[in-house]
Amino acid sequence: MVDAPTSSSSLADLWKARYRQPPPDVALPENTVVRGLMAHRSVRAFSAASVPQGTLEAAIAAAQSASSSCNFQAWSVIAVTDPQRRARLAKLAGDQAFIAQAPLFLVWVADLSRLEHVADAHAQPHVALDYLESFTMAVADTSFAAQNAAAAFESFGLGIVYVGAVRNHPGEIASELGLPPRTVAVFGMCVGHPDRKQPTAIKPRLPQSAVLHHEKYAGSEVEVPAYDATMMQFRAEQGMSPQDWSTTVIGRIRDAKALHGRDRLREELVRRGFELR
Repeated sequence: MVDAPTSSSSLADLWKARYRQPPPDVALPENTVVRGLMAHRSVRAFSAASVPQGTLEAAIAAAQSASSSCNFQAWSVIAVTDPQRRARLAKLAGDQAFIAQAPLFLVWVADLSRLEHVADAHAQPHVALDYLESFTMAVADTSFAAQNAAAAFESFGLGIVYVGAVRNHPGEIASELGLPPRTVAVFGMCVGHPDRKQPTAIKPRLPQSAVLHHEKYAGSEVEVPAYDATMMQFRAEQGMSPQDWSTTVIGRIRDAKALHGRDRLREELVRRGFELR
């Protein structure tokens, strides 16, 4: 069996794994950062080894180095290592066992409460926090920071997987983590050493021609049938049930039930103090 490409592999090998196509006929600039990013794979099986000391702090420093809208830094992150709390969070987040298995679970939080406190401390109004733009900005800041942290963890040889299911029960998650008003968990992130007995592979993505447009949006529907075939092949290689990408995404957008409780997210956000005007 051919070894799966890693961050030490050539960019050409990583390109072939990511797109199931040869690289383009242009000279691609190559360095360890790009190879590390292209070698990403989601990890859902972790060894019992703990995350090395200092790794969390280094990754959060990388997270805080991400771009921030107006330098508002409208995010926080909760590091959860307590096994019982991880188990409770796993139950709330879709009964996903790997959340309890991973030695470190990070909950990334869109946080407007800090800005509210700053304004209150100076006896100033904070009306703009009530608008959708401020919430959108906080979610963007949270996402930029988390992806920087993910890249940092992977550069240290650790594995990660994002967990959107923390939005299934935002109120219960907030209670478990003691989140104040004007904060909400946007997603979780499992972190740990990948279990070598259960290796994961680089999942193919849509071809660049589906997402990269020049000057004007050009559509991408023509690329979908070929990508469906690619994903069918990938799932077969991984011993997964046969299902193409179109069937997968349709199942997740078909109706409100597919959102697993997140169809009530707006109401929950209002309860959390986000007015979303």
